[in-house]
Amino acid sequence: MKSNPELEQAVALLRAGRLVAFPTETVYGLGADAFNAAAVRRIFEVKGRPSTSPLIVHVSSVAMAKRVVTDWPEAAEKLAARYWPGPLTLVLPKSERVPAEVTAGLNTVGVRMPAHPLALALIRKTRRPLAAPSANRFTQLSPVTAEQVRQGLGESVDLVLDGGPCRVGIESTVLSLAGPQPVLLRPGMVSREQVEALIGPVADAGAVGDGVPHASPGQHSRHYSPRALLRLGTPGEPRGTAYLWWAVDRPAEFSVRMPKDPDRYAAMLYDTLHRADALGVKEIVVEPVPLGTDWDGIRDRLRRAAKE
Repeated sequence: MKSNPELEQAVALLRAGRLVAFPTETVYGLGADAFNAAAVRRIFEVKGRPSTSPLIVHVSSVAMAKRVVTDWPEAAEKLAARYWPGPLTLVLPKSERVPAEVTAGLNTVGVRMPAHPLALALIRKTRRPLAAPSANRFTQLSPVTAEQVRQGLGESVDLVLDGGPCRVGIESTVLSLAGPQPVLLRPGMVSREQVEALIGPVADAGAVGDGVPHASPGQHSRHYSPRALLRLGTPGEPRGTAYLWWAVDRPAEFSVRMPKDPDRYAAMLYDTLHRADALGVKEIVVEPVPLGTDWDGIRDRLRRAAKE
């Protein structure tokens, strides 16, 4: 990668315990040195995030991941070989070097290698794993552009690295390998079917209350929400056409036809909802998306965004 003064500035800020927003293939993350407890606490302050919601640690290599965890089972080796760099987080027993602030006090930590050249360069140059949730206020829409980070967090973040739009568009799949059986904690664009093809059956996570530590980010009942009221419904079009219906001020309405391909749908979803918020939309009605494990992550985000 060519010399990048902003990248060098970001490295210096992170080493000094400051916060830097950076692009990944999923969404923009709000990053801090994962081994610096004070810096990690600042993430929670800026986001208004409850301490019960752990952070994902981003690494630039499997070797760095092994510095963060105490066990690296065969399943982790197989999944990392296939899906890293990429939108898959593995939850494993944590190293003592990882502060309790990162993990909501739990003895496990989520770790992944992002598939974005700027994110990987930032981690390599900082020589530290980066704890990084989405770069937004808690429960609000995750940002998929640098401008959305600036609009959402303003001057509370020390630097925003602009790496262009995020190509995946929703947060990573989170899979726990910390117990006797793999457990899917959060669906994403690496599907259950893809995971099971490599390592065998995967169990579902049970319901988690909002007031207790969560094994994974994204398990709060309400999350990923636009300012507009989002409802799941069938507003008159055939099921499966994947429309988003926006209502600025009834009866004035218009619709956006979303792609029928789940990868393209996910890549457009948050940006479309951000656009609706920017227009002052009051209500959004979303056509149900198709069934199937490749749509599970999208279905999960819509369901949580629709919670009041």
